[in-house]
Amino acid sequence: MADEKLFFDANDLHAREFDAANDLGEPGRFPFTRGPQRSMYRGKLWTMRQYAGFSTAAESNKRYRYLLERGTTGLSVAFDLPTQIGMDSDDPRARGEVGNVGVAIDSIEDMELLFDGIPLDRVSISMTINAPASILLALLLVVAERRGIAWTKLSGTIQNDILKEYAARGTYIFPPAPSLRIVTDIFEFCATEVPRWNTISVSGYHIREAGSTAVQEVAFTLANGLQYVQAAVERGLDVDSFAPRISFFFNAHNDFLEEVAKFRAARKLWAQLMRERYAPKDPKSLALRFHAQTAGSTLTAQQPENNVVRVAYQAMAAVLGGCQSLHTNSRDEALALPTEESAKIALRTQQVLAHETGVPRYADPLAGSYEIESLTLDIEREARSLIERIDAIGGARKAIESGFVQHEIGESAYLAQRALEEKRAIVVGVNEFVDGGSATLPIMAIDESVERDQVARLRAFRAGRAGDTATALASLDAAARDGRNLMPLIVECVRQDCTVGEIVSKLKETFGEHKDQGF
Repeated sequence: MADEKLFFDANDLHAREFDAANDLGEPGRFPFTRGPQRSMYRGKLWTMRQYAGFSTAAESNKRYRYLLERGTTGLSVAFDLPTQIGMDSDDPRARGEVGNVGVAIDSIEDMELLFDGIPLDRVSISMTINAPASILLALLLVVAERRGIAWTKLSGTIQNDILKEYAARGTYIFPPAPSLRIVTDIFEFCATEVPRWNTISVSGYHIREAGSTAVQEVAFTLANGLQYVQAAVERGLDVDSFAPRISFFFNAHNDFLEEVAKFRAARKLWAQLMRERYAPKDPKSLALRFHAQTAGSTLTAQQPENNVVRVAYQAMAAVLGGCQSLHTNSRDEALALPTEESAKIALRTQQVLAHETGVPRYADPLAGSYEIESLTLDIEREARSLIERIDAIGGARKAIESGFVQHEIGESAYLAQRALEEKRAIVVGVNEFVDGGSATLPIMAIDESVERDQVARLRAFRAGRAGDTATALASLDAAARDGRNLMPLIVECVRQDCTVGEIVSKLKETFGEHKDQGF
């Protein structure tokens, strides 16, 4: 970022060759700096998509109903770690993790329970799932099919962003090449079969949680997005057949003005890069749409009530930056999974922002501010420079495989930690304004019986299923070996009652497993 100044003025913008017509424009028009829609929130509020999932499918279903009854407008599913890495709950490696940080989903039976009584054709569903995203999407499609709901009526998102898993998060299964193939299979399949579905949510959130700067979050996220686009174009897909359904997922962090500028810069830079490299005909292929989540890494176990304030400011930054959907973290998430009361306060934070502050009446209300426009230009240009370095390495995949991205994030995380330790950065209640005593909030705990009961249900499901699992898995294996699109075969496996772990195990026979290089 540029050296800090006491204030910016028109001369600063002139020195940066800021051109309001080209750099700013209007909402809903290239370069989309001011938002992807002309009316923004006056036409439709952002989706209040509260992230939730824990324990069993039945327990998570209760939480979803609780949130819907209190006004949430979209659901976002959190899966437990075994599900995220394609293990069934009775896998010995899953012991102790079943249902802990999300919901355990092993089979079509679990998916039916998860969405019991929830109108899939009227509620947008987001699923934070990556390596086995194709399987979880197939599970949802078969649930809809069994209810008589046409796939064309389904709307929602799968995260499906495998590249950031290698760089920042770690829930990968297969090596990068077959993983990119599966991502592209999903693009191709959904373009015709599930046209309202967002086939990927390219995620900067976890990159920022791992310690990156705002500029790195933008650059690494957009570079990953470009890698996915390139893979699909090389498959022979027309860019306009899939690019309008690409969405993004960004972190809403603490530096208020920088965050507003970051979102604006990301939209502008994506539009420019897509037009320069792929020349799409559909303007929607250029318009970056994004979900935001307030920053989990900023939540503190000390004085957890302060997290309510942090979340409110971060949510305001996301809305001023023009998000299309938003999750607000709960006050107790540095301690445990959120309680119902904490989840309700997080949702009410969004509702106050939407209905009491007046902010939604204006599209990009901070546009023209010297500070905001200077910060937007700085982030855009520095992120572009970093993307050019990634291009020189050979693109996002090679930059990750070489360890470049991981090294850059690690260096930034180290510098941020040093700033905390030296009190050049202040976190209230942690390294300054510290109180004695400990947190008094009620804490949610997952009972040990959850894993035992989930394993019992899974084994009963396997024992009672009537599907031809062997034939379905053999057909999937053949498709994996001969290069066909895997999605129809995965859907058929789900129809035949194959479990998540069985499908993943079969694909591993052809694709192998990714081993961390230890950068």
